[in-house]
Amino acid sequence: MNKRKLGHSGIEVAPFAFGGNVLGWTADEATSFSLLDAFSSSGFNLIDTADIYVNWLPGFKGGESETIIGKWLARSGKRAKVVLATKVGMEMSPGRTGLSKRYIIEAVEESLRRLNTDYIDLYQSHRDDAETPFEETLEAYAQLIKQGKVRAIGASNYTAGRLEDSLQVSVSAGLPSYQCLQPHYNLYDRAGFERTAQAVCEKNGLGVLTYFSLANGFLTGKYRSSLDLSTGARSDAVKPYMNPRGMDILAALDDISSLLDTTPAQVALAWLIAQPAVTAPIASATSLAQLDELMVAAHLTLPPAAIETLNRASDF
Repeated sequence: MNKRKLGHSGIEVAPFAFGGNVLGWTADEATSFSLLDAFSSSGFNLIDTADIYVNWLPGFKGGESETIIGKWLARSGKRAKVVLATKVGMEMSPGRTGLSKRYIIEAVEESLRRLNTDYIDLYQSHRDDAETPFEETLEAYAQLIKQGKVRAIGASNYTAGRLEDSLQVSVSAGLPSYQCLQPHYNLYDRAGFERTAQAVCEKNGLGVLTYFSLANGFLTGKYRSSLDLSTGARSDAVKPYMNPRGMDILAALDDISSLLDTTPAQVALAWLIAQPAVTAPIASATSLAQLDELMVAAHLTLPPAAIETLNRASDF
């Protein structure tokens, strides 16, 4: 499988990444192991998680996803074949949040322990921390890179302006720079990334790993009316897409998937993969059938006319 460069990090990844937010949530440990086995055995290598997953659930405290991945790595022996990405910065508990040097140095040790590894390939700032100077955050990452605990760093949920400012600080202070951005970007949610952050990423040669790549499942075609919203872990998050523009996008996905004998989800992911700025979309699955469907997208080349149809339907 052709790999893509992740910024200037020297890391190469397959054009589809597994989203670890479901591990320990809608996928139990046994299911998670089978998903990770199938994903890695199919030639894919980027697994994305975060320390906070899945502390939004009653009775959970965060780190569950990392722990499952760590157990799988120990069992499978595939650490060298995996590009392991995790994040820091979201509130794990009172006082344990942000991007201060003290907290990053503390949090990385916990992630390393849970992940059962001595290094993280891509350590990402989960969200911007305006209260901590860029220099302090980047100095923490510099220390971890020097120690061999982190290979490269990335940013998630940064505005274009703040991302560019951080890159300038990296240059002026001689500190490590973010090699990728993880934005909320998909066929429906285009404006936030394309209007501003895309230009910053392209100008600086950053990788782009998209999250909510299927718009919380809306782009799979599973949700088409209010009756479909009564079930599913993410049904509430789909409601904002249930509008005329959303239906136009689904109609375009239906037409193209019918023409190409594929599925709306595969077409939606293939559209992302075809975007020049995108390195890999991140998407999760809770069954082998779902994962098998999604992985096909990495081998699906959309005709230019299909991309133009999708662009028109999702125009903002």
